[in-house]
Amino acid sequence: MKTLIVILMAVVANKTLTVQSPAFANNEFIPAKYTCDGSNINPELNIKDIPDNAKSLALIIEDPDAPKGTFDHWVMWNIPVKDKIAENSTPGAQGMNGKKENKYMGPCPPSGTHHYHFKVFALDTKLDLPVNTDKKSLQKAMDGHVVSSGELVGLYKK
Repeated sequence: MKTLIVILMAVVANKTLTVQSPAFANNEFIPAKYTCDGSNINPELNIKDIPDNAKSLALIIEDPDAPKGTFDHWVMWNIPVKDKIAENSTPGAQGMNGKKENKYMGPCPPSGTHHYHFKVFALDTKLDLPVNTDKKSLQKAMDGHVVSSGELVGLYKK
């Protein structure tokens, strides 16, 4: 019986979050409003299948197609456990993006079509991190605390 309980807990812990946006579908183009060519505000994200043991959410938005390697557009943690991150909002503590700024930085590729990964993590704790936390430091702090995760991929080209 103990083995069965452990296996069931492992299955629950690996459940995938569903991350969607009313602004764009997965692997479709992000409207200019949410980019450097528009208002440069974050799009609404809807999150489903959040586990009951989640105490906070974290968000990383990154562009792996950037010329100098993956560029981080937004790093945020201690987001309240809710099914929505509202458009043009800052619901959690913001870390440093790829320009060393504590804010959302919308898609702004120099050329070609880039993929923007909106990664959401459900954590079993809140994190006590300084404002100079970058993606790598956030990922290290989340290690062992992720109970579920999911992502939405958006495209953009100038």
